[in-house]
Amino acid sequence: MERELALEFARVTESAALAAACWVGKGNKEAADEAAVTAMRVMFDTVSVDGIVVIGEGEMDEAPMLYIGEKVGIGVPPEVDIAVDPVEGTNNVAGGREGAIAVLAVAPRGTLLNAPDMYMNKIAVGSECKGRVFLDAPVKENLRQVAKALGKLISEVTVVILDRPRHYEMIEEIRRSGARIKLILDGDVSPAVAAAYANSGVDIVMGIGGAPEGVITAAALKCLGGDFQARLCPEDDNEITRCHQMGIADLDKILTLDELVKSDDVIFVATGITDSFLLKEVRYYKRRAITQTIVMRSTSGTIRHIEAHHDLDRKPLFRDNRINLKFD
Repeated sequence: MERELALEFARVTESAALAAACWVGKGNKEAADEAAVTAMRVMFDTVSVDGIVVIGEGEMDEAPMLYIGEKVGIGVPPEVDIAVDPVEGTNNVAGGREGAIAVLAVAPRGTLLNAPDMYMNKIAVGSECKGRVFLDAPVKENLRQVAKALGKLISEVTVVILDRPRHYEMIEEIRRSGARIKLILDGDVSPAVAAAYANSGVDIVMGIGGAPEGVITAAALKCLGGDFQARLCPEDDNEITRCHQMGIADLDKILTLDELVKSDDVIFVATGITDSFLLKEVRYYKRRAITQTIVMRSTSGTIRHIEAHHDLDRKPLFRDNRINLKFD
């Protein structure tokens, strides 16, 4: 994929973040998501790709836009798979909490796992820990390996995990090991990507979260040289059938980074909506807004941090609040 595409995709996540940010703290996650989806879909119509959404807002009959299988872009090469989450952390937006981003990942056609909307057990680390942690290894052993790789004591290792009843036993194991814990309510993509950054305050992310978010995280860690392992966790016969349709007959199979993202040509882009481990929130002043975006390309290893200043009166989507008509 041409490097110029990275900036085009940055414009897509910026638009979604600007749209969702109007709803921060207003208690309406559906409106925030709707605004972000609309803005992201409109901006995709300007991008020079022949894209198919492989991870999106749901099936065709569940979502009006950015549904799985929808074609996006202007229909010219390259042919790509696109994974999107217009608002990763809708509850965080609604509650005015940290951890919400607008995010997407892009790779050549047929190389991103078309993950169904189900749970996935995950473990994510940065490049220094690559090959040292394993999904089925004891918690304490994984933390010991992370500490050794990072030159830390276990008591200095920070684990990020979703605050859910399903994780209470794991949380106690982490505490018994002596490691530090940061509990999050929603949005595990941002901390998992941050685990690959030195001095981010995150060393490892563990636990069960969404499968689509897992693939997006894997794309970022592919760009950063990190490591990611996962296993799908279907909860009923329909979800088991979906796994089989994806070609995963062995539901105990651990999915590696290269199985989740088969290409070495990957673009990952995220824009902050609220403050997170990775990015600053959208900030407003005098009908202008500032966004912070991270753009990664695996082929070059380049990581760009873009701070953009937007004149909202010059953007058709945001002029006169067109993207958020529910305010009128």
